[in-house]
Amino acid sequence: MANPTADWEKVGDKFYRKIQLYTAVFDQDLELENYIVTGCSYGGAIALHRDESKLHSFRGTQASKSSIDLYSSAGKLIRRINWDKGSIKGLGWSDDEKLIVVTSDGTVRCYYDLQGDFTQFSLGNGSEEYGVKACRFYGTGFVALLSNNHLISVTRYEEPRPKLLATPPEGDVHSWTLIPPAYTLSRSVEVLLSIAQTIHVVDATESEDRMLDIGPFTHISVSPNGKFVALYTQSGKAYVITSDFQNRLSEHDSQSKIPPKDLQWCGNDAVVIAWEDEVHIIGPNNAAAKYFYEGRVHLIADHDGVRLITNDVCDFVQKVPEVTDEVFRFGTESPASILLDAVEQLENQSPKADDNIQLIRPNLVEAVDTCVKAAGHEFNIHWQKQLLKAASFGKSVLDIYNSDDFVDMCEALRVLNAVRYYEIGIPLSYDQFLRLTPENLVRRLINRREYLLALRISSYLRLPTDRIYVHWASQKVRVGAEDEDTICRLIVEKLAGKRGISFEEIARAAYDEGRGHLATQLLNHEPRAGKQVPLLLNMEEDEIALDKAIESGDSDLIFFVLLHLKQKLPLASFFRVINSRPVATALIESSAQADDSELLKDMYYQDDRRVDGANVFVREALKQPDSRTATDKLALASKLLSDSKDNSFEQKALQEATSLLKMQEAFDRDLTESFTGLSVNETIFKLIKLGYSSRAKKIQNEFKVPERIAWWIRLRALVSKRDWAELEDWSKMRKSPIGWEPFFALILSAGNPKLASTFIPKAVATSSLQPSEIIQMWEKCGMRVKAAEEAVKIKDWETVDRLRQAVGLGTVEGREIERLGAGLRRP
Repeated sequence: MANPTADWEKVGDKFYRKIQLYTAVFDQDLELENYIVTGCSYGGAIALHRDESKLHSFRGTQASKSSIDLYSSAGKLIRRINWDKGSIKGLGWSDDEKLIVVTSDGTVRCYYDLQGDFTQFSLGNGSEEYGVKACRFYGTGFVALLSNNHLISVTRYEEPRPKLLATPPEGDVHSWTLIPPAYTLSRSVEVLLSIAQTIHVVDATESEDRMLDIGPFTHISVSPNGKFVALYTQSGKAYVITSDFQNRLSEHDSQSKIPPKDLQWCGNDAVVIAWEDEVHIIGPNNAAAKYFYEGRVHLIADHDGVRLITNDVCDFVQKVPEVTDEVFRFGTESPASILLDAVEQLENQSPKADDNIQLIRPNLVEAVDTCVKAAGHEFNIHWQKQLLKAASFGKSVLDIYNSDDFVDMCEALRVLNAVRYYEIGIPLSYDQFLRLTPENLVRRLINRREYLLALRISSYLRLPTDRIYVHWASQKVRVGAEDEDTICRLIVEKLAGKRGISFEEIARAAYDEGRGHLATQLLNHEPRAGKQVPLLLNMEEDEIALDKAIESGDSDLIFFVLLHLKQKLPLASFFRVINSRPVATALIESSAQADDSELLKDMYYQDDRRVDGANVFVREALKQPDSRTATDKLALASKLLSDSKDNSFEQKALQEATSLLKMQEAFDRDLTESFTGLSVNETIFKLIKLGYSSRAKKIQNEFKVPERIAWWIRLRALVSKRDWAELEDWSKMRKSPIGWEPFFALILSAGNPKLASTFIPKAVATSSLQPSEIIQMWEKCGMRVKAAEEAVKIKDWETVDRLRQAVGLGTVEGREIERLGAGLRRP
């Protein structure tokens, strides 16, 4: 097998290697030099668009049509996007492999799945008037340069909010680039503009001149970590300075009078300069290495290296990882290198294998770890296997070794080799794989419709697979040639038993494709009503949506559907829909009772529920401060009931309520007091309290208030107004329909024990009161002698003695009680 160091080049004190990823990438007729080529990070897709500034030979109408062609790094065509929307001034990628296209009038298209589907927005901010001149992209956004030197920044594609940055000075912009927000102190994107001899740094708030005098610069590039800036001048010199422009780190003279085509960083340690067919790697201290190609070379920078694209090959240039250098560098005697040699000796059945192991025994754990890590950085499968064999041999000799890293590396390499295969064409390095994450790698495979590989990787790495199935099914409903019933059956059979599947998302794809019947069929398999209902409403399957909401038992979801239907349908149609659904009717009724009486009245009217409708008017009447309005409401309630013989009682009650309101209106007017809204009893009470007994009597007669109730009301009213004289006159009456005890109790509680005591003999005469109760009544009025007389009657010596002690022996009352009790014999 070829020596793995054969393609290593020394740049200063570091080695760089060129790995050939793919050959015969593009068709020789493609004329790659006439194309703008831009690639996505992490070994992502490559977009080609013919450079409008270059003349090209006419090849017929088909070939002359403008398009954006998406390829894998191996040259496999993923998608051709026909383009007829104006001159393209920006073509770039986001970290999650969205293709961003910006036109001269500021229109931005975001192609989010490599299949031609896009969202669109406009930059605004003068882009239509002045026109977009160029764009620069970073992981989550981009900056557009207008012809008047204004800069427009977009930081997120999900919610694009284009904003103007600070205004840079006037003058020709020779070249420009940007520092992403993640690497700036201000957390705002910073734009570096080469104007005249210097660099101007522009952010959201200010434009600052860095006071350089070595420009103008034809190329500017910022390192992946944002710490360094590479500058290339018209005189052929390349400089590397810190991104704060405080320190000049290196200077290199390319001695070329021809300006390069591109300048990019290779990781954070070297700069790659590309001419037409020549590539220089520039390291610290003027160190350099050169590569030569046949045909135009395009650079695609990544975090840990650079892809070199020509018609013939796709190469990857990177700094040799430290662990790889430790294992393979010529002349090294590191423990990992000796362990690798030991496994070769073992394969050759040489006793030197054991000698090597004994030699590195103290450092064997370190050697195993190094071989495992070095295997991860290898693209060549032979050397991956050799390094893993060495690691396996080494750990078999060890008594204790944690094999987790070894197992993880075996899994990662199996995945990496699968996606690097030319038919897939995602040439991820191990570092890129760790940065990208397996979940995002699977997402990239899904966007390429590589469903089988995505499923196998997900199962192998124990990742969820629901997104893969949903995406496959969504594509099936979009492009499937079978009839709708067959497509539905195929999807349901394929997804049966799979967890976490959202049939709503698949149904939405079908609906968007104009397949409404298929969308409805698919929705029947969605177990979550909250997912079904909104889409059914969008599809105008309103009654199905309502039934699904009711089946779910979720009142909030039912209300959501009902609100939608009420806004959409005429009222009569709305009631027709809900009348056959008791749950919906009950919810509308309970909701309307709280805040929509008009809807409630319409509902009862449509359903011929006269009593319920009349009750609404009655409730409204009770809330009215104005008696005339309340009377009108009662009249409407009465009218509702007038056609039915079954509601005579309710009608009579309404008539009485109307009569009462009219009388109260007269009282309000004549007596300058408010009676409206009071009940019959409350009206009588208030009239008596105000001294209008005759009017109270009229109310009593009008509404046939029973005499017993009338006496209670009168008693309470007279006590409330403290009309003792009237009460005293009342006490002279012989009979009371409510008895005399209420008179005693209410007058006593109102603070007049003397008057209350006059009712005790009447209560005793008309009620079967116990002697103890009579004694208590006299005591409550403060008449202990009278209480003692009652106690003597029942010969209760203890009560007599208690009363005598309570008043004191030396008082007149005490002596009287003593006299009364003299004839009683002590127990």
